[in-house]
Amino acid sequence: MNRTNMKYYPVNLDVQSRRCLVVGGGKVGTRKVMTLLECGAMVTVVSPEATKKLIELADSKSITLKKRHYQTADLVGTFLVIGATDKEELNWRIHVDAERMNKLCNIADRPEACNFILPSVVSQGDLILSISTSGKSPAFAKKLREDLEKQFGEEYAEFLHLMGAIRKKLLIQDHHAPDDHKPVFEKLIKKGLLEMIRDGKKEETDHLLVQVLGKGYEFESLTKKVG
Repeated sequence: MNRTNMKYYPVNLDVQSRRCLVVGGGKVGTRKVMTLLECGAMVTVVSPEATKKLIELADSKSITLKKRHYQTADLVGTFLVIGATDKEELNWRIHVDAERMNKLCNIADRPEACNFILPSVVSQGDLILSISTSGKSPAFAKKLREDLEKQFGEEYAEFLHLMGAIRKKLLIQDHHAPDDHKPVFEKLIKKGLLEMIRDGKKEETDHLLVQVLGKGYEFESLTKKVG
């Protein structure tokens, strides 16, 4: 495959309750496992050796740990596989097996052996910002992530939590299509709801919510119901 002019298709993947395989039990494999667990995946790790953290996760039944060498059969029934070993031959074997079985496959630090790559991520609650250099410069992706982490603080998580609660209540009460409420959300944004939350202006926040949405849409009551 000629990858010279290839462009990646951006996507956010749902791995909730899906079986995912990580081959490699070192530091890199552990980081991959933790990210998958945070997203609700059912994780199996295959590796003759494993970090203390992976052993603890296995002991608590958070993951399945198979302390042996990788076998092609390990891919059966899995949604995706991540290769996180320092053995080039093994990494390519995982890649070939995954391609033959039509599995999603990522090999750490080997974009040429992947059919998907993992971006650098900034996360604030439901806000997820993905940064990718298409495998050309992970170091620069890391720098961009660090810059964005300074720009997007905890107020974004709080803001999206609130907006989700408003949307849910509007849909239940009004039985309208989601797009019908678009002007309401645009008005809240334009009038500075995010900035009010960032600055801790609770009274101004409640005043704006009631002004735009009516009584019953105060900040505390909304966030408690879904919190």
